[in-house]
Amino acid sequence: MSATTAVDNLAGRYHEALLDPSLPLVRAWKERNPGRKAVGVFPVYSPVEIVHAAGMLPVGLLGAGNQLEIAHADARFQSFICSIVKSTTEMALTGRLQVFDGLVYQGICDAARNLASVMARNLPAMRVEYLHLVQNLASPAAEDYLVGEYHRFQSAMEELSGQKVTDEALRQSITVYNGVRAAVNNLNELRAKSPHLISALECYLLARLGATLPPEDSVPLLEAALEEARGRQARPKDRIRVVVQGSFCEVPPVELISSMEEAGCYILDDDLLLGWRCYEADVPTEGDPLRSLARAYLRSVRFSSVRHGLDQPRSTELVGKVKRLRADAVVYLAAKFCEPALLDYALFRQALERAGIPNLFLEFEEKMWLVDKPRNTIETFVESLLFT
Repeated sequence: MSATTAVDNLAGRYHEALLDPSLPLVRAWKERNPGRKAVGVFPVYSPVEIVHAAGMLPVGLLGAGNQLEIAHADARFQSFICSIVKSTTEMALTGRLQVFDGLVYQGICDAARNLASVMARNLPAMRVEYLHLVQNLASPAAEDYLVGEYHRFQSAMEELSGQKVTDEALRQSITVYNGVRAAVNNLNELRAKSPHLISALECYLLARLGATLPPEDSVPLLEAALEEARGRQARPKDRIRVVVQGSFCEVPPVELISSMEEAGCYILDDDLLLGWRCYEADVPTEGDPLRSLARAYLRSVRFSSVRHGLDQPRSTELVGKVKRLRADAVVYLAAKFCEPALLDYALFRQALERAGIPNLFLEFEEKMWLVDKPRNTIETFVESLLFT
């Protein structure tokens, strides 16, 4: 694949397939690999290396966006449930998740926690695993507990795949996913430094490829895209520099991402698909690989609203990121009814105002069909900063 194809023709080759709730890329992989299994991984974080080391393909289970009409799920949930839970359930009830052999959930919020049980009831032939991740990171028992939980999860993946996970296979999987994270991080670093060379939408779609394709296939694509983007001949435009925060789980419609840029924003950084670039550094491959994964989760995961940090408040980390990137403002883009994001915004807003950093709050749903109203709001916000 040429470098130009990796970015310039991305929409034509992958855009539609990535957003298709029937998951054609996963189905095509299974057709090419008869007998191999695929596991859907709900955001934000899961140890995908364990799934991969068991010979299976871990795939980000990222909802259906605005590509699926919600009918069955609306009849089963209250009105105040976030749309990624509803669209994922709709995919299950309409047979679209049958491409997976297993599903993995974690306790990122009450809705996601309960969704694991909903899936187990409605898909009795599906292996549904729930990861009990550490909540008290400061506990002296946290590391040993998490290693034990990873051991349990590894046994479940071995049973599902019929393949033993060796330490060497796990180290190889850690290495290849270190490559995915490095490639995605390099793309985002280029965007932060030179946002006129690569857009936030392109970074998102490329990162979503890394969350969908086998890592051995996605890394060359991501690296080619980075090389092509670095060589682009583009001039900076008169836009404000913003950090987007709050979309760590549910992904906003791609039309909303592109409309923010068209309205006058350079999006220097965001928390979209955070779990696929979650570590600040590579996971070490020396020693016990499960312990290395546990230590990475405890000590090296980027801040988000679904994980309590040890060093400093999340609001302090957000302010620090804004200053480090020399951003002009923060756009807090939260999914409707997302309790972790909405609870955090109160603290983030106070910290941003104390630091003199302008901020804008927007809510979204996956099934938004029109983005005219938020775009008008963003345009007004941009003009207030550009012309005052």
